[in-house]
Amino acid sequence: MSTNPADRPDFAALCERARALASVGGRRVLGIVGAPGSGKSTLARAVARAVGADAVVVPMDGFHLAQRELVRLGRTDRKGAPDTFDAGGFVSLVRRLSAAEEPVVYAPAFERSLEEPIAGAIPVPAEVPLVIVEGNYLLLDVSPWDAIRGLLDESWFVQVDEGVRMDRLVARHVEFGRDEAAARAHALGSDEANAKLIAATAARADIVVDLTGWAPGE
Repeated sequence: MSTNPADRPDFAALCERARALASVGGRRVLGIVGAPGSGKSTLARAVARAVGADAVVVPMDGFHLAQRELVRLGRTDRKGAPDTFDAGGFVSLVRRLSAAEEPVVYAPAFERSLEEPIAGAIPVPAEVPLVIVEGNYLLLDVSPWDAIRGLLDESWFVQVDEGVRMDRLVARHVEFGRDEAAARAHALGSDEANAKLIAATAARADIVVDLTGWAPGE
């Protein structure tokens, strides 16, 4: 597994890997992992568009705990940490997606304008051969997250220059309501602690994709 940007697969090669997974028969699950702001969601959507009707994206973010539950638990300042997700529910969903035994499985989405998950927002019909699951903690090696790696047919770890990632993260926080100072404090606080935890899981991925200076489709 190389982390050298000169050795990274280009977008066409990544799409070919995804198409190969979709073409082997039955259901395959591709996991795309990375820290907030790394570009994993953008990459997942771009690959799914390239594969077409044979792929659907399911984000882990749909399993954020509701804001009122975070308030009850006293975890609002740590939103995005592993214990601010319904990890068991996410594992159960990935199992259902992998099995493809139901005519359709509905996955939740996350609405950033509301900062809340939306249940039943993403239909995944059984006949779709490739599900692209994207999120932060797909390769985490603590229970119950550690069950996910065995449910993935392939996993990609996405990384990007840290300065670029931080700028994206601050801009995202500003876009959704924080002022510049609060956005940067959050990005350098709980977001950064989560990013270090995620970075430590890169060795469990099948490949590392460095998106520094590169955008899907280039």
